[in-house]
Amino acid sequence: MKTDIQIAQEATMLPVKDVAAGYGISEDDLELYGKYKAKFSDELLEKVKNNPDGKLVLVTAINPTPAGEGKTTTSIGLAQALAKLDKKCLLALREPSLGPCFGIKGGAAGGGYAQAVPMEDLNLHFTGDFHAITSANNLLAAIVDNHIHQGNELRIDTRQIIWKRCLDMNDRALRNIVVGLGSKADGFVREDHFVITVATEIMAILCLAEDMADLKRRLARIVVAYNLDGNPVTAGQLNAVGSMAALLKDAIKPNLIQTLEHTGCIVHGGPFANIAHGCNSVRATKAALKMADIVITEAGFGADLGAEKFMDIKCRMAGLKPDAVVLVATVRALKYNGGVPKADLANENLDALAKGICNLEKHIENLQKYGVPIVVTLNSFLTDTEAEHEYIRNFCEERGCEFALSEVWAKGGEGGLDLAEKVLTTLDEKESHFHVLYEDELPLKEKIEKVAKEIYGADGVNYIPAAEKMLDKITEMGYGKLPVCMAKTQYSLSDDQTKLGRPEGYSISVRDAYVNAGAGFVVVLTGAIMTMPGLPKKPAAYSIDVDDAGKITGLF
Repeated sequence: MKTDIQIAQEATMLPVKDVAAGYGISEDDLELYGKYKAKFSDELLEKVKNNPDGKLVLVTAINPTPAGEGKTTTSIGLAQALAKLDKKCLLALREPSLGPCFGIKGGAAGGGYAQAVPMEDLNLHFTGDFHAITSANNLLAAIVDNHIHQGNELRIDTRQIIWKRCLDMNDRALRNIVVGLGSKADGFVREDHFVITVATEIMAILCLAEDMADLKRRLARIVVAYNLDGNPVTAGQLNAVGSMAALLKDAIKPNLIQTLEHTGCIVHGGPFANIAHGCNSVRATKAALKMADIVITEAGFGADLGAEKFMDIKCRMAGLKPDAVVLVATVRALKYNGGVPKADLANENLDALAKGICNLEKHIENLQKYGVPIVVTLNSFLTDTEAEHEYIRNFCEERGCEFALSEVWAKGGEGGLDLAEKVLTTLDEKESHFHVLYEDELPLKEKIEKVAKEIYGADGVNYIPAAEKMLDKITEMGYGKLPVCMAKTQYSLSDDQTKLGRPEGYSISVRDAYVNAGAGFVVVLTGAIMTMPGLPKKPAAYSIDVDDAGKITGLF
């Protein structure tokens, strides 16, 4: 059996200018990064902004398991299938982080015959967006320390610097560090921290900014520290905005590549959904809607994280209204939720399926709260049985959802035709009545409790005193009307990753909170979630190599 990277490397790609031409985009409107990658010019985005919007379809999933779900694979395969049905379709996806590529997951460009290409470029340095975000973040960190070293005119309290340095790689050793060691000329000694680039506020800002002017406004609002009087100090006060924006001037432009079947794929931005808001950029999604009749986008991890944030943060801020949601599951993952060990998932087990399907049921109920019609799709495996498929089909249809099998990993667009037909039927026959889960005016704690109770299924929320104090301070500072961005494990509906299925009778634990004033949301840390992941015992990096001819291997 061929690996994903072998399939991708054997594919024949079209020049990206030819892919763009299929959407009415001329070569003059592209900024080429070689033959197969390009950025959209600002002139193009201005040119298409008055075009009518296409339909927006969100792809999300049940909670991830070691059995795999295939959300990105399904998104790409669905777009390829819609193209086979002569629909003008574009993908709007996130860029992969080097952290998971070299950590647990390997590649992150889809799989099998439903991939975005050039796969190696996408998974590695791509067009340099993440490097620009990392540089802008660390420039601000350097400016903070330099301001203190040069006299500290703003009276920054060195015990209350909240801006952290970042790196786009999992590295647990950098979570907690000390900077400024050495002589007096080496700076002020203080504790510091690193987060992974995809958890940074700069990443969130880039993905939520409408244009350069909005980007600069958001950068100026970043709270980097508090002064000795307890008042916030911003990036604007530190005169850091212009130089940060200069580093981000190209990164803010969406990137265009293609799928294995030459469907256009806009890939831009990549915040994690477990520790950030988990969606590609507003600019990319809005541009896609102006260029295609149907846009397929995705949100990170399970619907309790990615879809909730897509709806309550991205759609709220950008005025987007999804027309349908595709909810991805697998028979294997549902049986895993039912208590079957990973080694035994290939065996038919309707009892375990009946026990584990409660996870899918909860995600259906959650998505229905947003008023958007749902299509459930099973990412098909050879070990699935007809009885298992029929059980899930009946379960979904009884709850008012369309149902389709997906075989896009093995067959590409051809394997997604059933799903594509169900999506088209849903778009034609079912009206979306999209609305957010909570209103802006609701106090922060009530927003947190709304998500915890209605989306996670918790009985309530426990706040440690420091978190409660911080939420009160954020409200006093005037940020109480912002939406909340919950940082929570992706592996469970709860904040305990060992609780599979549909946990009940528990409380969510909130241990900290901070305001991302530039991005426009309040981050709430639950459980033991980390904003700088570590590498596993056997990281994917062990299998990645490059031969003498420059050909990369082992990238999934």
